[in-house]
Parts: sequence; C-alpha cells; structure tokens
Amino acid sequence: MNNEKLIHDWMVSHLKARLSRDYDEIKVNLENEKNEHDGFFPDLIMINQGMVLAVMEVETEGTINEKKAAEWKKIAESGTKLILMVPKRTKAKVIDLLWKQGLADKASVGSYDFNINMP
Repeated sequence: MNNEKLIHDWMVSHLKARLSRDYDEIKVNLENEKNEHDGFFPDLIMINQGMVLAVMEVETEGTINEKKAAEWKKIAESGTKLILMVPKRTKAKVIDLLWKQGLADKASVGSYDFNINMP
C-alpha cells in the first residue's frame, strides 16, 4: 500500500468517526465497500433521516488534477452538496481548479495537515 492510499483511507475512517455525531448514518467507499449515490461512489455519504445531505471526497496531493476536478463537477451538478478534504498546502490549487470548472460556489473545501514533532 502506498503512502497516499494509506493517508486517504485513514482520513476517510477518521472523518467517518468524527462526523458520526452530526449525521444519523455515514456510508464510506473503501476497499470492498460499494455505496453508490446518484451514480457516483464518493468517499463519504452523509445521511440524516434517510436523506443524503452531503458527499465528501478526500484527496491527496497525487489525486488533485484537472481530471479529478471534472469528476467533482459531475458530482456537484447532481445537486448534492460536495465537500472536498485536501492537504492544506494544496488548498489554493484546489480552489483554482474549482474556479476553472465553475464550481467555486458549489463545493466546500476543508483541509488537513499532519505534524510530526520530534525531540
């Protein structure tokens, strides 16, 4: 397993646990899990009272590109709220891609960062 996949999968699991108090149900798409919403398989599907309120895509530095931005556009055009979680240092690049795709007002962007402090 490469490091980016490890980070991605850990973030999906972490976000599911962290957001579980805000939503009745959170479905994820990791490894063998296949949870579809509107023809897509987003990383997290957040549900309250049987209604999908938002979907979340977790990205790593290696997955942020024009092709991925086109996928974000398709998800956002389905009418479901799209939330992107991206590495902190790539946030400006992601926002630029969103503007180019006409998604600046249709997607929310959150960021994550890892800090390792050694003595």
